[in-house]
Amino acid sequence: MNAKVVSCHCGAVELRITGEPIAQLYCHCDDCQAAHAAAYVPVAIYPAQAVEVVKGNPIPMAVNTLPRMRCAECGTHLFNDVVSHGLRNVNGYLLPKEEFKPQCHVQCQYAVLPVVDDLP
Repeated sequence: MNAKVVSCHCGAVELRITGEPIAQLYCHCDDCQAAHAAAYVPVAIYPAQAVEVVKGNPIPMAVNTLPRMRCAECGTHLFNDVVSHGLRNVNGYLLPKEEFKPQCHVQCQYAVLPVVDDLP
């Protein structure tokens, strides 16, 4: 089972991710837009137990409805949990570029920019 360690922008918080993501996608929901101040966000979805905080103490952040965890030092959004499904959604910006391979776009009804690629 492969494991990797990723960190926030300042390095104060590190996550160990074990295994492969269930899915990787771009989310256009209004909650992600508000939390990231972006039109859409890359997301890598893992089983919750596959993503562990190994350094630092992330703090909670709630923008609209979805509770998220961020670095207290630099503010980088790290992940959010979908407890009802046992999932942890990791900020795709934390992954090495070659490891983020999006499969689709979701919540496109909230898109503020046109989706211009071949992904569903």
